[in-house]
Amino acid sequence: MTTEIYVERDGYIATLVLNRPDKRNSLSKAMFQAIVDNLEILREDSSVKVLIVRGVNDIAFCSGADISEFLDIRYAAEHAKAYNDLALKAIDILYKFPQPTIAMIQGLAIGGGLELANACDFRLATPKSKLGITAANIGIIYNLESTKRLINIVGVAKAKEILYTANIFTAEEGKNIGLITALHEPVQIEEATLQFAKLLLSKSSVANAGIKKIIQAIVDGETEESEELAQMILDSFSSDDYNEGIQAFLNKRKPTFNK
Repeated sequence: MTTEIYVERDGYIATLVLNRPDKRNSLSKAMFQAIVDNLEILREDSSVKVLIVRGVNDIAFCSGADISEFLDIRYAAEHAKAYNDLALKAIDILYKFPQPTIAMIQGLAIGGGLELANACDFRLATPKSKLGITAANIGIIYNLESTKRLINIVGVAKAKEILYTANIFTAEEGKNIGLITALHEPVQIEEATLQFAKLLLSKSSVANAGIKKIIQAIVDGETEESEELAQMILDSFSSDDYNEGIQAFLNKRKPTFNK
């Protein structure tokens, strides 16, 4: 039986692969559970410093939730709740992953696929990539958490346009509104994504993990530092990364941070 979600490792970089090419990587309920299971393991692995999420080939990042399941396990409110809770858990655990995350978008990122990508810190795509959230085409009200993430990325007006019209748009249009971080040609995107991941790896993982928590706190409405965040900031001044960063600056060299 083919594993529809699997993880590849390259040193400190982990890659979560969506592997259902015959369905354009549409997400079944079982795949949402597999995303949760894999990410729960990866977030506890201190050797993972960057996470990439991608489709198995260049046809699709993810074409959304598997609509063929809807009339069976997502029909009517009582059935939909269990499904939605699991899907939201998968998206949320990716959004709260402790290290930087990169969505490598080849082909389609539609509906739940774009929702998955929007839970990542960065979205790299090709000019051939197509994006959209089509809930309005099938009578589904898009959930609050993912709507908020979309608004945080593109603003209220563009979020309304994307959701109300359910239009499919290009990655270039996505880049123009801040949804896509960078565009790369199809033959270059894998290497470009890897090089970007390595750029992040060259920086302090203590700093980047902490910066991610600070940014998410601000995005989620915090206006003052909690005791936990304040202590995290103070602790960074006692870290090996801080010592290395200061020594490198004083000696006019690039820092080499321990992982």
